Amino acid sequence: MNCLVDAFRACFEMGATAGLSSSAKRLHREKHCWSSQQCHPTVNRKSFFIHIITAGARLLFTTLTVTNLYFSVQLSAAENEKPNTQKLKVVSKTLFVKSPPGGTAFVNTSYTRGKGLEKMCVRFISRRCDTFDDFSRRFSTDNGKTWSPWESTKGGLKEKTPQGTHRQYVLPSWIDPGTGRMIVLVLDGVLPTDDPLEGMMHWKMRYRVSDDGGRTFTVDEAVIQKGDYTPDHPVEGVWIGKNSIQTSGSTGLPIRTREENLLVPVAITPLGPDGKYWKPAGAYTYTDTAVLVGHWAEGKKIEWDISERVKADHTKTIRGFAEPTLAEMPDGRILMVMRGSNGGRKNLPGYAWYSVSNDGGHKWNKPKPWTYADGSNFFTPASVSGLLRHSNGKCYWIGNITPTNPRGGLPRYPLFIGQVDPKNLLLLKETLTKIDDKGPDDNEKLQLSNFSFHEDRVTGEIVLDMTRATPSTGRWDNYTYRIIP
Repeated sequence: MNCLVDAFRACFEMGATAGLSSSAKRLHREKHCWSSQQCHPTVNRKSFFIHIITAGARLLFTTLTVTNLYFSVQLSAAENEKPNTQKLKVVSKTLFVKSPPGGTAFVNTSYTRGKGLEKMCVRFISRRCDTFDDFSRRFSTDNGKTWSPWESTKGGLKEKTPQGTHRQYVLPSWIDPGTGRMIVLVLDGVLPTDDPLEGMMHWKMRYRVSDDGGRTFTVDEAVIQKGDYTPDHPVEGVWIGKNSIQTSGSTGLPIRTREENLLVPVAITPLGPDGKYWKPAGAYTYTDTAVLVGHWAEGKKIEWDISERVKADHTKTIRGFAEPTLAEMPDGRILMVMRGSNGGRKNLPGYAWYSVSNDGGHKWNKPKPWTYADGSNFFTPASVSGLLRHSNGKCYWIGNITPTNPRGGLPRYPLFIGQVDPKNLLLLKETLTKIDDKGPDDNEKLQLSNFSFHEDRVTGEIVLDMTRATPSTGRWDNYTYRIIP
């Protein structure tokens, strides 16, 4: 308000004299009084009063203008304090890839270079829980309108060795916006009996770098922390064979920060006092989360470091934290949203959890249940979710929200998208838009949770590829949803 008072004062001081004639100004300076008989004989009283009235009108006009400007600025500032909370709109749902008999097709689509409209679609088939085979890919040069035939790809590996089955699974490719290079993260491990749960002690990570849209790779090597680390001891606190470091699933893609660091969310299985993989009684699996911090080095390689771990209270989330997803906020803070689990316990709420880094991803604050921006809670099952920074400057979250407390990982519907508040980094309830939900032909085990997404470079739409899995019905096909932010 002080600036308004100052403006009034300045306008008065200028208006009190600026509107007067030169003779009136002279009389003003000489402090002549019209009520006395000492008025200057050459000045006409009528003319002077006309000038006084004109100056007053100018003062009033200036005052009103300044007042209007002041409150316009205050209103604009207040509006800027509030995020745009309009809802999104799902504009289409189309069948993308049909699953083969006896298997489930999982699909992810991404651009192949920093510029242009070429896309790559990777398909892999699952015939049992958490196991994937038959990786293939195809390309599109017209932004996904038409596709080349499927071809086998190095994306996946299944190879028998004396130590067990060597498997590799790839995440959706990601383009570093700073260099235009493609980075592909790979989950890599030898499983003694090919049991997926053995991965909790044997998974490690690789990364690949491509300059030609994923057709060849100039770098294909293990992720190893800088310093005194080895393939069997790749990062602090991990010894392959005892515990593991894992990629974060189809939504756990890298991000590039304003400091030009590459951040990769990961999950790490903890060790107990006996030096072995630890999980609490009754937990199916248990993991902490962390972030790999990468910097480009010579030979187009990446030098890796790792953040401190984000650890859970296992009495509040039975399986710890898993499948972290990251986004950098406009002020530089890094938001991590993680999957939690109540382990099917009715007296324990099922939430997503979050943590925030104020130093570019190295240190993380104490994790809390992720809530709506108004502080109210919402329920989520133990399922994957994802954060997406859009070119419009907003950050969106995609995940399952249930009307009642979930039973561990079920139900995995409906699927929502909503905007993240850029100030408190919580979910804006009023922006929630339902992407899909259980239909009349679906059963209670419907899974709307196996998805990947990207922003369309032409339309700005959010493109979500999801395998709409309905166990015991034979419907496991992959659909593409288009969402207007």
